[in-house]
Amino acid sequence: MYTDVDITKLGWYEEESSPSLELIKKTKLPKEAIQFHVGAGSTTLIDSLVDEGYANLIVNDISSCALNKIKSRIGERQDKVQWVVDDLVNPTVLENLPKVDLWNDRAVLHFFTKEKDQDAYFKLLNEKVKEKGFVILSVFNLDGATKCSGLDVKRYNATMLQEKLGKAYQMLESFNHSYTMPNGEDRPYVYALFQRIA
Repeated sequence: MYTDVDITKLGWYEEESSPSLELIKKTKLPKEAIQFHVGAGSTTLIDSLVDEGYANLIVNDISSCALNKIKSRIGERQDKVQWVVDDLVNPTVLENLPKVDLWNDRAVLHFFTKEKDQDAYFKLLNEKVKEKGFVILSVFNLDGATKCSGLDVKRYNATMLQEKLGKAYQMLESFNHSYTMPNGEDRPYVYALFQRIA
């Protein structure tokens, strides 16, 4: 999907991932805390986090081509990031990932439309997020499109995300956010910040 594609034309592209960055800062995690960014694609959020001095970033996508786009933007600073090419719902490399202080998903969960894939996603999340760790989920909300870049999506609201995570997680904040794509189309999202309490 990413080869020779202008990332600004992708349905989940956002020039600045301001809501994600703001929620990460609200966790008040130290700069050396382990952040795991799942299904990152070629998000500019990683550029911003490196600029801000966050020093323990693990960035995942199923596409090495997507991650290479981030690497090319941040240049030599790519050595400060651990890059992991793997499938979140059929993981091999990710099984050996250390426990993390933050799990951040800026636009991948909604692509898992099958219940078995959703179950696999949350199984991995539960295995990897530390107690007192944080989870940020950002997905198409119920007013959002039913497809993104030709792929079906599962839409959520904050209550549905809480139900998926279960009682071990406390919701700290949630809000709806729309951004406008270069073609003028709106993309309504729901953002939610959780903390693991058990």
